Amino acid sequence: MEYNGIINVYKERGYTSHDVVARLRGILKMKKIGHTGTLDPEAVGVLPVCLGSGTKLCGMLTDWDKEYIAVLRLGVVTDTQDMTGQILERCGEERLAALTGDGVRETILRFVGNYDQVPPMYSALKVDGKKLYELARAGREVERSPRRVRIGEIEILEETLPLVRMRVVCSKGTYIRTLCHDIGQRLGCGGAMESLTRSRVGVFGIGEAMTLAQLEQLRDEDKISDVIIPPDRIFAGDRAVVVNEQGRRMARNGNRLTEAQLARRMQFADGEQVRIYDGDGRFYGIYGYEQAARSLQPVRMFLTHEE
Repeated sequence: MEYNGIINVYKERGYTSHDVVARLRGILKMKKIGHTGTLDPEAVGVLPVCLGSGTKLCGMLTDWDKEYIAVLRLGVVTDTQDMTGQILERCGEERLAALTGDGVRETILRFVGNYDQVPPMYSALKVDGKKLYELARAGREVERSPRRVRIGEIEILEETLPLVRMRVVCSKGTYIRTLCHDIGQRLGCGGAMESLTRSRVGVFGIGEAMTLAQLEQLRDEDKISDVIIPPDRIFAGDRAVVVNEQGRRMARNGNRLTEAQLARRMQFADGEQVRIYDGDGRFYGIYGYEQAARSLQPVRMFLTHEE
């Protein structure tokens, strides 16, 4: 059976994002599956996975803001910027003892906003066709250009120096490992990420995330469809528009829709994005209204040939 939509997977420690996709292909017996952004093997938490026609949402979901719960360890610098790597430097006991809670909090909160972050060598980014972590494992370090990232929020949840537990909301492309490293550098004592949990990706929260074992059990109970979020739910903020029979034929082929092909007369704002359905409630895709042409133009189609 072919499934279409998104599953909110809880990625467990030890799995790569690709491992999760491979496991799901085996569980669901389907190939068209894609994840929405890598999560380090030692990290845990939310990993939305797109199925079937839902894979058209992968890029959009990857762009969403993310929320993490991270533990920062002050006083060490490692080659991976987390505690799985080799320790390169240790801060002296006197320097660590001189840190104050107020000083640490003030420094951390200064990172809220935009800042230029240099991606870590141990990352999947490519330079000249080679992944950085492959070069790092070969003992090579290459120059990386800083990238502008945005830290929307930082909330200090717990502070027992040299450990600081914090909640971070950030933009796409932000490395929490590097944020921990940069905080340590600014404090003058070094820092590395102790642990990481991704608690939210856009509208997907950790409370609803399902482990692979739970998904396997739901498949065996023939209940897997209960946890697959249909693609149209991602666009719940857009108005729903129903087409008539002529409009259904046009939408089925991904053609533009005129106002005469709608089930009822409606007014649209120029550039307004809407969800298109037929009279049976079948979702066809997202259309945008063009005032000059007085028609709805396809933006992203989700109807599959099987429907």
